[in-house]
Amino acid sequence: MSDVAKTVKDLTAGTAGGIAQVLVGQPFDIVKVRMQTAPKGTYHGMLHCAGGILKNEGPLAFYKGTVPPLLGIGVCVSIQFGAMEYSKRFFGARNLANGIGGPDGLTLDGAQLFGSGVFAGLANGVVSGPVEHIRIRLQTQSATNPVYSGPWDAVRKIYSTNGIAGIYKGQAVTFLREASGYGMYFLAYEKLMQHEMASKGIKRDQVHPAKAVLFGAAAGYALWAVIYPIDMVKSRMQTDGFSAADGQKYKSSIDCVRTVWRTEGISAFTRGLSPTLIRSPFANGATFLGFEMASRLLNSWFQ
Repeated sequence: MSDVAKTVKDLTAGTAGGIAQVLVGQPFDIVKVRMQTAPKGTYHGMLHCAGGILKNEGPLAFYKGTVPPLLGIGVCVSIQFGAMEYSKRFFGARNLANGIGGPDGLTLDGAQLFGSGVFAGLANGVVSGPVEHIRIRLQTQSATNPVYSGPWDAVRKIYSTNGIAGIYKGQAVTFLREASGYGMYFLAYEKLMQHEMASKGIKRDQVHPAKAVLFGAAAGYALWAVIYPIDMVKSRMQTDGFSAADGQKYKSSIDCVRTVWRTEGISAFTRGLSPTLIRSPFANGATFLGFEMASRLLNSWFQ
């Protein structure tokens, strides 16, 4: 298979994983975002928040703002896996030239896997920043008096008043989240896959699909263990006003951290963690299952 074909295959398989992630994880995500961004004391817990959404906005509200993530996260996860697999091949070629990393050089060490994950996260962050910004604006706006009629209306209005900087609001903290989180995410998943293949003497496409789900779930927990406080700051920045006249609370991400710490305490940095921990194994298990199964199918087609 040529390098171009491999890249197309990785991007396509990543898209399958991203669509699976959104469909499984979106209802949990809206609860997380509402809890992260609401004033202290608004919700007593995850069930209180979810119950309020169901009662006041109906069941379809759990998929509010789904169009941008369904399109955007599909692209984002496609980029993640495309960049990750490209980086793995890059390190694999170097390993092969140096006579390490197994017969094909692709048994990467921890530093190489973490570095590949960081590269994947940064590449992904270029798209995920604005996608999540628009999604969060839609998820947190009033149901009775919405500012935006949909994702494209949100993009148009934000761009018309604040330019490209408005679309990319909270981008610095997004890059920090993506780089650190996906470094750990792919490190955890790939190490588990390496152990499974080595312990059973099998190839990657022989690993049972259930293991992909299990390893994806574990990788998801590794990711959130690293990034949750960063994600909370990102959510606050992306729901904040664009100027003082627009109700802006935070001058920067650092100012956001200081203000939240001073006014709400350390517990604010883990608010909304419960729906995230419940969502994570399902969404991330589905992501890696979708990627692995699509990869196997595409490999059989391109042989």
